[in-house]
Amino acid sequence: MKVLLVSASTLTVPYPVYPLGLDYVAHALSASAGRRIKIADMNEVGDYASLEKMIRGFSPDIIGLSLRNIDNTDMNDSRAFIDKYKALAECIRRCSDVPLVLGGSGFTLFPAEIMNILNADYGIIGEGERLNLLLNAIEKQEDISAVPGLITRKTDTDTETETPPPLAGSFAGNFDRENAHVQFYLENGGMLNLQTKRGCHFKCIYCTYPHIEGEKLRFIPPEEVADAALRLQEAGAKYIYITDSVFNSDYPHTLEVARAFEKAGISVPWGAFFAPTLPPRDYYKIMASAGLAHVEFGTDSLSDRMLASYKKPFRTDQIFEAHRQAKEAGLHIAHYLLPGGPGENCDSLNETLLNVDKLDKSVLFIFSGIRIYPHTELYDIAVKEGQISESQSMLEPVFYQAESITQEEIIRRVTGYAKGHTNRIVGAGGNRTGDILSRMYKSGYHGPLWEYLIQ
Repeated sequence: MKVLLVSASTLTVPYPVYPLGLDYVAHALSASAGRRIKIADMNEVGDYASLEKMIRGFSPDIIGLSLRNIDNTDMNDSRAFIDKYKALAECIRRCSDVPLVLGGSGFTLFPAEIMNILNADYGIIGEGERLNLLLNAIEKQEDISAVPGLITRKTDTDTETETPPPLAGSFAGNFDRENAHVQFYLENGGMLNLQTKRGCHFKCIYCTYPHIEGEKLRFIPPEEVADAALRLQEAGAKYIYITDSVFNSDYPHTLEVARAFEKAGISVPWGAFFAPTLPPRDYYKIMASAGLAHVEFGTDSLSDRMLASYKKPFRTDQIFEAHRQAKEAGLHIAHYLLPGGPGENCDSLNETLLNVDKLDKSVLFIFSGIRIYPHTELYDIAVKEGQISESQSMLEPVFYQAESITQEEIIRRVTGYAKGHTNRIVGAGGNRTGDILSRMYKSGYHGPLWEYLIQ
């Protein structure tokens, strides 16, 4: 059986993201003999004509289409991707009549709607490795209904689209440096990705990770993480980004990963997304000695009242201490802020903007407004407040509206606050940021590069 796995995402702002999930799917599929697996990344393929040529040349027996992002979650420059995904599916249908299977984190949030819009044959809700179970059943002509998370055209979408429990046991990727798309990322920022765990046990009201990956942390052994990093380094990666929802959600495991990196001789810099919780002593110095270069803090607000509203596992004093320790370790620091959630008002926004001055030597990415996704507490709050209805489609971006301050006022205040400061970015920066990064990558720069904005 020949399987073509297509990564639909072409989002390159703030930087192109390697489709790591398909490495895991490819590894799961390769466990069965007689399969040929090919990955088509639309960032590298480029256009529909090239994809059609690839499909006709490879002649797959089944095609998997991975949908990672539904939109860019940026109210200031909102972009929905479903129309592009529909056009991509239509392109696939024009040159092949083999079964089309949908998957990915974006698909998992809206499985029934996307199945209908893209006219697919099957969908895998949750972790994509379960595609292997579907292919096994098809090859053996067995009943496919036992595959967890499977949705078909005949599925009762009112009762049978629940996300299945997370996969049990270990999970591994199948990174192949010979894949054509690998070179695209090496030439456009030099960044490749890896995971150290899946799941998130935090309770942030707007976040979809617990629904997509489960609430229980599932760890990859540190030695395996280091081996994966070494393969990326040997393939020519100039930078490694760790894609965990929150890298430091378990401090002991991250310290073991750091030790494994040093033992394996990982020399390329790396970065990750962190919660600004109170770290163990010398934590960021230890991480820096293991190659950590960039810390991206999911700070959200600098008002304790708003942090409580968001159900964040930290408060402002911990934010300032985490920032101080990361700065003393010589790391590049960014903070992501999300004003506009439940309870936001002029006073809390003022508090956040005033406290920003305490986060010196850092970049601020300020996303005005919080995207409402299903399967989150924010969704339930918005329904209760009458901002949305349970029957309303959330596929097109809808942002939460705080009772005491309008979205327009937040954008006005934040935009004015950022004016004249290169290190204060409203949203992801839009096309202008993307153009600047593209030119820097072509000039030989590597990594996220936002540290060049720090004043």
